Amino acid sequence: MSAPGSPDDGHLTGLRLDAVALKTLAHPLRSRLLSSLRVDGPATATDLAARLRTNSGATSYHLRRLESVGLVADTGDGEGKRRVWRAATESHQWEPSDFGGDDDAETALGWLQRDYSRHLGERYERWLDVEAGWPDTWRDAMGMDDSWVVATPEQARAMRDELDEVVARYRRVGQGNPSARRVAIYAVMYPIDLDRPPRGEDRR
Repeated sequence: MSAPGSPDDGHLTGLRLDAVALKTLAHPLRSRLLSSLRVDGPATATDLAARLRTNSGATSYHLRRLESVGLVADTGDGEGKRRVWRAATESHQWEPSDFGGDDDAETALGWLQRDYSRHLGERYERWLDVEAGWPDTWRDAMGMDDSWVVATPEQARAMRDELDEVVARYRRVGQGNPSARRVAIYAVMYPIDLDRPPRGEDRR
């Protein structure tokens, strides 16, 4: 993956997850806490608990766990014991090969990816619930594409890198425009021919 840039250069600021960070994040509440801070901005544990319908004690504990691996941080804007939390980065990345041979990390990765898949479904269905009330210009611009290509792993990776570059170019093109809104972009790639796994390749 390409190295993250500064927030102003169109690139996401990111953290490459190691096994400890991955295992820490692979938890139902922690995953939602991080997502909420990234989407909705800084908040206290009490605010987050109300937003996610849990208790502030558990929320504070899990925020500290996320802080310990660099995923969230204290803004320093709180008073006394009232801490205001923010997402420490805009994104996180990983390579499955980073966790080869670590069964616990592999299990955590499997859970996290399935959690993100569920999250995508929930959020996209929320859009479908309200879509009819949005202007046609927005409805026509949004949507879901379903395509497939024939490629080697190296070619598929190159295509993914190019898509990342396109997203980076458009990252803040609407900044300051009152007509602009944040738009979620999910990129999912997987082999179609699951009954024909490649043979003789290194599984590092």
